[in-house]
Amino acid sequence: MDYKNQTIDISDSSESIGIENVIEKLQKLKLSLPLFIRVTGARQEQVELMEKLDRFADAFIFPYDKLKTEQLPTRISRKPIYVAINPTQFDVAFLSLIKAKYSGIILDEKNGCTHSETLINHQNILATLKSQNFNLPVITVGGVINPEDALLLLENGADLVLLSSGYVFAGPGLPKRIKEAQVEQLGTENSEVVGWKSYWLFGFSILIGGLITLLLSMTTIILPYDEFFLEMTRGTIEDFNERILYFMAHDRMTLAGTMISGGFLYVVLANYGVKNGLRWAKQAIDAAAIVGFLGILLFIGYGYFDWLHLLFWIILLPFYLNGFFQTRNLRGTPSSTNRKNHLTWKKSLIGQFSFVVLGFSFVIGGITISYIGVSNVFVTTDLLYLCMPADMLSEFNSRLIPVIAHDRAGFGSALLSVGLLVLMTALWGFQQGNRWVWWALFIGGIPAFASGIAIHFIIGYTSFVHLLPAYFALVLYVTGLIFSYSYFHLKQNK
Repeated sequence: MDYKNQTIDISDSSESIGIENVIEKLQKLKLSLPLFIRVTGARQEQVELMEKLDRFADAFIFPYDKLKTEQLPTRISRKPIYVAINPTQFDVAFLSLIKAKYSGIILDEKNGCTHSETLINHQNILATLKSQNFNLPVITVGGVINPEDALLLLENGADLVLLSSGYVFAGPGLPKRIKEAQVEQLGTENSEVVGWKSYWLFGFSILIGGLITLLLSMTTIILPYDEFFLEMTRGTIEDFNERILYFMAHDRMTLAGTMISGGFLYVVLANYGVKNGLRWAKQAIDAAAIVGFLGILLFIGYGYFDWLHLLFWIILLPFYLNGFFQTRNLRGTPSSTNRKNHLTWKKSLIGQFSFVVLGFSFVIGGITISYIGVSNVFVTTDLLYLCMPADMLSEFNSRLIPVIAHDRAGFGSALLSVGLLVLMTALWGFQQGNRWVWWALFIGGIPAFASGIAIHFIIGYTSFVHLLPAYFALVLYVTGLIFSYSYFHLKQNK
């Protein structure tokens, strides 16, 4: 492995694991993509290998040096057979034989060559093949470390581009970046997708619901139907322990901020993603929405079913279902102006990684909080803040803990939904020039972080251990924004 030139040389004399082991491994593979099998050895060995591997292969590859000395076994299988040639072996004289007997050519990379050298070699051979009117499929191997390298090979006549060490040094996102560059090259304009407005209204309704919840958390905190269930007024609770109301305000304000952030992300994904035919945006909305709807089941665990939440659920459901069914055939893929592994792109990987970890952290946090909400309800720092054990709260009012559990479970499911939105956006929405994604993450994060952290200082619940996850998430959020800003706002290729 040559780190300086970013190449990996593979020896041609590597020891074989044996045909039986190969068959055993192939039987375990569940591939959805074509499988090319390279066959070497003497002619009789090639015949035996083809007979045993024919049921697994979509195509066979034979080395060019065997073609120069003996006839390759083309009648053993009906599968396509390609001849593998490296730049030093290429000979125009054999093209007529390849045309007559074989399915196409594989242009191998030569050990010891850099990516740029391999790319130039491939381009030269492709030009020669074009001048010789060679019309069989041509597949190139290697020479690609930037998306533009693959585009050049395809433009010069390659029918398929196989990645080698470039996949390792440029990262596993290279195939995705190449496809996005191809889509951008096509320059197709997507027509407005029917159904995006329903998703938009779904998100906007959640945003409005979050604003109303925020207002209530800053004023009355509990609602009349809460008092009816508790058989107790707000004043009675305050007289017993004013921190109980503060604690409930803390839960409800963090829920409100999460709802506002989630609603905003739904709106932006609908307006800029689904509207323009992007399938990943629909998938993100669907995953988060379904989890959010299922969150209502968490309220049953402690015996307090929130009828207002059910009403909100009923209002949201038609918007979501209409959007879901009207966009079920969405197939659009993203495009990108990115062509090179420039410094801005490399910095964006730190930003993308930060948002992936942030989204995953929200998902884990949402699951954890939901579990706490339907089990213990409180963590140690909660009880330290309240200055009383859970048993004392139950003795004061046996229905108080179910109400608090309801708030916790609701926040947990909302956080899980937002986590899925952030995670999927970070995984699928990172394309150069997609400034709307950066602004969605930036603006969308403000309500959740502002409400979630500020309320703790307002009510005096400032335990460092309790707030550590929020601080960790904030660092990831800021890091992601800083390192991805230039990439998202870079329109032209560098």
